[in-house]
Amino acid sequence: MSHTEAIPGSSLSAARRTRELTEATEGRTADVLVVGLGATGAGVALDAAARGLDVVAVDAQDLAFGTSRWSSKLIHGGLRYLASAQFEVAHESAVERGVLMARTAPHLVCAQPFVLPLTPMVSTAQASLAWAGLRAGDMLRLAARTPRQVLPAPRRLSATEARHLAPAVRGAGLRGGLLSWDGRVTDDARLVTALARTAAARGARMLTRVRVLELTGGGARVRDELTGEEGEIRARVVINAAGVWAGGLVDGIRIRPSRGTHLVLRSERLGELPAGLHIPIPGETNRFVLVLPQGDGRVYVGLTDEPVEGGIPDVPEVPETDIGFLLDVLGSALDVPVARDEVVGAFAGLRPLLDMSGGDAGTRTSDISRRHAVLTSADGVTTVVGGKLTTYRRMAQDAVDAAVAAKGLAVPPSPTADLPLVGAAAPERLRALPVPSRLVRRYGTEALAVHALATEDPALAAPVLPGHPVTRAELVWAARHEGALDESDLLDRRTRIGLVPQDREAALAVAREVVAEGVVG
Repeated sequence: MSHTEAIPGSSLSAARRTRELTEATEGRTADVLVVGLGATGAGVALDAAARGLDVVAVDAQDLAFGTSRWSSKLIHGGLRYLASAQFEVAHESAVERGVLMARTAPHLVCAQPFVLPLTPMVSTAQASLAWAGLRAGDMLRLAARTPRQVLPAPRRLSATEARHLAPAVRGAGLRGGLLSWDGRVTDDARLVTALARTAAARGARMLTRVRVLELTGGGARVRDELTGEEGEIRARVVINAAGVWAGGLVDGIRIRPSRGTHLVLRSERLGELPAGLHIPIPGETNRFVLVLPQGDGRVYVGLTDEPVEGGIPDVPEVPETDIGFLLDVLGSALDVPVARDEVVGAFAGLRPLLDMSGGDAGTRTSDISRRHAVLTSADGVTTVVGGKLTTYRRMAQDAVDAAVAAKGLAVPPSPTADLPLVGAAAPERLRALPVPSRLVRRYGTEALAVHALATEDPALAAPVLPGHPVTRAELVWAARHEGALDESDLLDRRTRIGLVPQDREAALAVAREVVAEGVVG
C-alpha cells in the first residue's frame, strides 16, 4: 500500500454503495442481514464477515447516526458496575477495554487520566470510598490482563499536584485529589467508521441510507432513501441491531431509553487541562460529572441519566434542565462558574436499555443494568439490545453466535478479539509515523495517506474553519474512503465540527464544495 492509498478493499463511497445495493436486492440470498450501523451493528457485520459469512448491513441514515456518536467518548473499565454489584458487566467491560487498547484499536483508544479533586464538597468518608473504588478498578484491570504500561495505577495527589493537573478547580479548601486512568476513544463515530471499513475489507456490503420497511426472519423489504426505490434483501440470518429503534422492527422488544447529555465548551474557558475531571454529584455515592478535554479546542462536560418518554427522535434535543444541572455540578468545583452563554454546544444520546422492570415506572434508568441481551423472535429475527459502547465487540459476538445457532449454521468462532481495525498498529509504530500526532490519533497508519493529500495539494492543507484543526484533506478523505454522502456526514460524523452550531455554519460552504466537486461519487 502506498502512502496515498486506503487499506485495500476498505474504501466506502457512493459508487460502491450503489453497486452493492443493486447486488443485495437482485434476488441472491446473503448469509447475514444486519440492521443498524452504530457500533453494535457495525461490530456484528465485522464479526460475521470475519467468520467467512456473506454479509449485508443497512442503516436508514449514516454510520453512527444514532447513539454511537453521542457517547462520552470513554471506553470504561466497569468501575461503576462494581458499586452496584454487577460483577459480570464490570469484568466484561474491563476485558473489552483491554482488547481495544492493546490489540484492535490502539490508534483510536488510549489511556485518559482523571482527577477527582478533594474539595470541601467531598467528605473524608466519600474520599475513602472513592479511593477504595479506584483500587478495585485497578484490580479489574489486573483481572482483565491489561498491562500496566497501557493503564497506569491510580494514586493520591497532593493539593499542589491536583491544582497542576486541574488548574480550573477552586483552590480554597482543596485537600488534594485522586488520580485514575480509563480508556478514551478519540471519536466514537470514527470507531464506528473503522469497524464498518474493516467489515467492508472482509467483503461485507455496508449500505447507508437504506431503510427497512418490514423485517422478517428471512430478510427485509427496504427503501433506498436517496432514490425512493424499494426492493428486497434476502438472508438466512437476520440480526436487529437498531439500538433505541430496535423495538419498532420486532414485536415484543421493550426499550426504555435513557438520555445522556453533554455540554460543549471552548477549551480556553477552563484553561489548560492535562487531565479530565471527576466531579461528584451531590447526594450520589458513585455518580460523577465528567470534564473531558478533547484536544481540538473543545471540552465536553457530561453526563446525565434521565428517562425518556414518548417517541424516539432521530436527533434528541437537549432540555435546559439538563444544561442547568451540569452547570450547577461543574460550578461546585470551579474557581469561576461557567455561564449559560459560554456553552457553545450540547448533545444528547439515548441509551437503548432493555426494559426488564415489568412495567415498574419507578425504576430509575440509572439503576437499569447495562448488561446486553440477545433475543430471538418467533419468526427468527435475532435482536441485540442494551450494553454500551465499550462492550460492542462482545455484544456482536454473542449476537452472531445466537443467530447462527438458531438457524443451524456451522461457523467458526469469532476472531474479532485479535482482529485489528483499519489503521491499527503497535504503539511504537504509530509514534514513529512522520505526520502530525493528531492525525495518527484519528486515522492510525492511514494518517500517512491523509497527510499526503494535503502535501500534494496545498489547498487541501487549509483548515476547514479558523481555529479548528480539521483540514479540507480530511473531508476529501471521508468522501472518497469513509462513505460520506453529503455535508452532514462530513461535518457531523466523519468530523465533529457540527457539535458547535456556530462552527458548523462556518464550515458548511467548504463541505458543500467537497460534495459538489464530485469526490463523493
